Amino acid sequence: MAANSSSTVSKPSNIIGGKQSGPSAEQVGLYNEAFCNFVQSNVVAAFQRMRSEQRSMASKAAELEMEINEHSLVIETLKDVDPTRKCFRLVGGVLVERTVKEVLPALGSNKEQISKIVESLNTQMQTKGRELTEYREKYNIRLVGEGEEGQGKSAATSNGGGSKGGAGVLVS
Repeated sequence: MAANSSSTVSKPSNIIGGKQSGPSAEQVGLYNEAFCNFVQSNVVAAFQRMRSEQRSMASKAAELEMEINEHSLVIETLKDVDPTRKCFRLVGGVLVERTVKEVLPALGSNKEQISKIVESLNTQMQTKGRELTEYREKYNIRLVGEGEEGQGKSAATSNGGGSKGGAGVLVS
C-alpha cells in the first residue's frame, strides 16, 4: 500500500480549488503573439501615415512650383506690354478687369509669397524625412525591394543577427 500512496502524489499544478491559478503557457504565448501583431500593425500604420504626409507635402510643393513658373511667364509677358493696357485676372474664381500697371506688382508679391511657402514645405519635408529615417531605424522597418543589393546583410537581420535583436517589419 505504501507503493500506492506514493504513486498518487503528483507534481504541484496551477490548479487551486478546481480552478487554474493563472494562464497556461499556451495562453500566454497567444496573448504575446496577439500583442506583438497589434503593436506591429500600429507601427506600420504610423510609418505609412508619415510617408503619406511626406508625399502630400511633396505634391503640394510641386503644385506650387508650377504656379511660380506660371507667374514668372505672365510677369515676363506683361513686362513688354503698355502699362495702361487692359488685362484680366482671375481673383477667387472671378475674372476681374485691371490694367497691366495694377496687375504686375500683385503678381510679383504673389510669386514671392508662394516661394516662401515652397521653402517652408521643403523644410518640413526634410524634417519629416529625418523623422521617417529615425522611425525606420528604431523599429527596424524595411521596405519591399530594399536590401536586394545586400542579400547577406538582410538575411543576418531577419535571422535576429541585427543589433535590434527583434524581427523587423516589412512594409510594401
